[in-house]
Amino acid sequence: METGTGKTYVYIKTIMELHRKFGWSKYVIVVPSVAIREGVKKSFEITAEHFLNEYNRRVRAFVYDSDHIEDIETFSSDDGIQVMIINAQNFNRDAKKSAEDVESKGKSSGLRMFRELDGFKSRRPIDVIAANRPILIIDEPQRLGSDPKKPSETLKALRQFNALFALRYSATHKIRHNTVHRLDALDAYNNKLVKKIAAKGISVKGLSGTSAYLYLDGIELGIGADFPKARLELEWQPKGGGTPARKTFKVRKGSRLYDLSGELEAYKGLVVDEVDAVDGKVTFIDGQSLLAGDVVNDSTEEQKRRIQIREVVRAHLDKERQLFPLGIKVLSLFFIDEVVKYRDYLRPDQMGDYARMFEEEYVTLRDSRLEELDLDKASERYRSFLERDAVGDIHNGYFSKDKTGKWVNSDAGEASDEKGKGLSKDAEAYDAILRDKEKLLDQDFPLRFIFSHSALREGWDSPNVFTLGFLKKATAGDSRRQEVGRGLRLAVDHDGDRTDNPDTVHQINVLTVVTEESYVEFVAGFQKETLALLSARPRTASVDFFTGAIVAAAPTGADHKITAEESKQLLRWLQKHEFVDLDDHLAETWLNRSGQEAIPSLPEALVPYTHQVIELIDSLNVQATPVDDARKPKIQRNNANFKKQAFLDLWDRINRRVTYEVHFDSKELIDNSISALDLSLHVTRLRYEVIDGVQQDMIEADALAAGGSFKVTRRQIAEFELTARSSVTYDLLGEVAEKTDLTRRTCAAVLAGVKPNTFEMFRQNPEQFINEAARIINEQKAQAITAEHVEYHLSDDRYNSSIIFPETLDATNFEKAVPTPNRNVYEYLIDDSGIERAFGAALDISEDVIVYTKLPRGFRIPTPISDYIPDWAIAFREGSIKHVFFVAETKGDLSTLELRTSEQKKIDYARKLFAKLNEVAGTPDVKYDVVTNYDQLIDIVGA
Repeated sequence: METGTGKTYVYIKTIMELHRKFGWSKYVIVVPSVAIREGVKKSFEITAEHFLNEYNRRVRAFVYDSDHIEDIETFSSDDGIQVMIINAQNFNRDAKKSAEDVESKGKSSGLRMFRELDGFKSRRPIDVIAANRPILIIDEPQRLGSDPKKPSETLKALRQFNALFALRYSATHKIRHNTVHRLDALDAYNNKLVKKIAAKGISVKGLSGTSAYLYLDGIELGIGADFPKARLELEWQPKGGGTPARKTFKVRKGSRLYDLSGELEAYKGLVVDEVDAVDGKVTFIDGQSLLAGDVVNDSTEEQKRRIQIREVVRAHLDKERQLFPLGIKVLSLFFIDEVVKYRDYLRPDQMGDYARMFEEEYVTLRDSRLEELDLDKASERYRSFLERDAVGDIHNGYFSKDKTGKWVNSDAGEASDEKGKGLSKDAEAYDAILRDKEKLLDQDFPLRFIFSHSALREGWDSPNVFTLGFLKKATAGDSRRQEVGRGLRLAVDHDGDRTDNPDTVHQINVLTVVTEESYVEFVAGFQKETLALLSARPRTASVDFFTGAIVAAAPTGADHKITAEESKQLLRWLQKHEFVDLDDHLAETWLNRSGQEAIPSLPEALVPYTHQVIELIDSLNVQATPVDDARKPKIQRNNANFKKQAFLDLWDRINRRVTYEVHFDSKELIDNSISALDLSLHVTRLRYEVIDGVQQDMIEADALAAGGSFKVTRRQIAEFELTARSSVTYDLLGEVAEKTDLTRRTCAAVLAGVKPNTFEMFRQNPEQFINEAARIINEQKAQAITAEHVEYHLSDDRYNSSIIFPETLDATNFEKAVPTPNRNVYEYLIDDSGIERAFGAALDISEDVIVYTKLPRGFRIPTPISDYIPDWAIAFREGSIKHVFFVAETKGDLSTLELRTSEQKKIDYARKLFAKLNEVAGTPDVKYDVVTNYDQLIDIVGA
């Protein structure tokens, strides 16, 4: 059952129905944590009168407590409905200790469940429970290890209850047993049983890459020398310049962050020395270390958190204004990673940074709203509501407490609930949360904004949470669906009535999620998690589904695209013959047909394509869309072709590392570069983009798989007048000289000649200044330097063939792979365009070609603009072919005007290099040219 749809209510009602129909009265509810245990207990309390009125029976529900064994006596002897709620981890721990403590020396009170007790008629409580053959109800079974073939210790311990049978309830089953009922995420949403989700994603733009930002997301274990690995986020400079972005890399011992970052100066010298999987730690050779979850040198966090808080308050006030006249209290919930950020006991006012930011932002936005309110009676009531409470009264935290009563971060082992040393500090937080649950829905109770560390991640759902703010770093282990689930329940009004009118439910019930991630990252992750949990479901037959589908006529094989009119006829045909049900899902009459002969004739226009139309209709009956397998297929090298003498000879001719020197008028380049820098150089200031989006009104599995279940509704830029504070000393001349292949003297002349306000941009963002300046200078250099200015020199150094042509290649997109079994060096060709696909296919079947290859990225020709990689190397049979070896560049249009200046110049440089190779070899065997197709290639080599 989807989170927020009343799972606990359903299994309480199930208990009542089982008792009414079969007389079964003994139940044990097994929960994985204190939070869920307390929530279940509260649910029994608040629904007691409701079920008493319906069934004329009252349930006796109690939480197992080893200090009150008498509850078990009542559980066994009373003929009423008896429900015991236990924490699975505690039960498992005590059962294990009891099995090890054969002499009964252990003094833990939890062990009393498994011992013969004098005060319990010399019986073991577990035996008394087991004699009743209770029914087990397991809440969140995936948390307990639910595979019967490989049972967890918890499952083994639960066998001691000798249960009649077990019922499992969850939104996220990892293992499916005998499914009795399914209400998954799409069914719940499309039936309007949960809130619609609106997302606000915030992304940082204009990063400087100057602070050696690092975030350790976690450690990965595996088999082999590459493990353990660490997921490390750092700032990364895209190839060719541009603004740095944040990117997660998998690093291991020896990884150089300077190389991974795209050679950002801030990461120089940062090399991974050790990845410690035991302690979850990464250590660098300079002695610096990070634990999982640590963030260092994040110069953007404070501003980003303030914007998040502002967006939460803004969304809250918008919703509050809408729902106040309806008597619906609006709540907002913040998740934070450290208590000190909300409550700092070392400050005189004890306010943490987030509490201070919240009050500042709330007062500003509230005062702005007060100015906008109309002077009518309805607005006056809301005005009084806004003005009634002091800002300090409308927000509070729910956290664990230490012995002095101070808030502290939650325990990692929250499951423990025994007395004394093992007492979970979180239990007090849950008690406070649940104690205030009803008060929170009262508009007279001032609290409207709640801050929590982790206590509210599960087991507590207030129906009136309309805004969630995540003021913490999203980790790989976080479940977006689990966290969003805290606000999915439909809201209730001041009378406790659910706002579930089908006409207005998704106008009122919209949950706004202000994420730590960008909008794109959140939506993609949320959709992927949802997709992975979907049950099997049919597609809907619709005009849109059929329109545009390609079918082929059986006799000729000619393709036909189904038109919208033909789609309407086909849908009417399916409905007429009752092949679809009222929801336009395939009916049993279609699914159970005996064959094609049992199908009436299709609409006339589609008769020639009958076989393929039937397959298209069959495709409506699909399982839940699978999530892509992250494992990449491998492309094998064809060693027979790789070792052919013709290929070895061709590779020997072109396998030379080269250098070049340039002769040109440097003064002209300097003057042009100065003018271009003053005109075109721009450095981005630090800014934040807020993107709003909302779920579509109805969502199908196909739309979810295609990433189309959300739509963007608003984009806004928030800019901060900040300059990048750099802790790095830059060699400005050296960096620009290296990126432009010019002398320091030439670069100095260029930079000294720019206007003062142009050079001042270096202070704002050094990395971007260097990259943009180098790019602009390179553009001027490309215009100034023609092939006549360049002279290539061949070195004796050669490429390592086993590195350039490895045994296997990763196929990042196998859909573009073309089988080339005949003459290619590899078994498949990965093309970059339709032109390349056709060209490669023609080469593979050509009797004139001995062997060919798509030149890999490791083979590069240096040019004054940037490195250049030709497309193809081809060896022809001698005879009618004049040029035995050919290096080709494939382009869609050979018009010089159609090629960019930089592309054309790279081609001119390559012509000069291959002329040099032929000159040194003393033979013109290697021909380099640009072609559009195979026929043109043959014209050239045969000329």
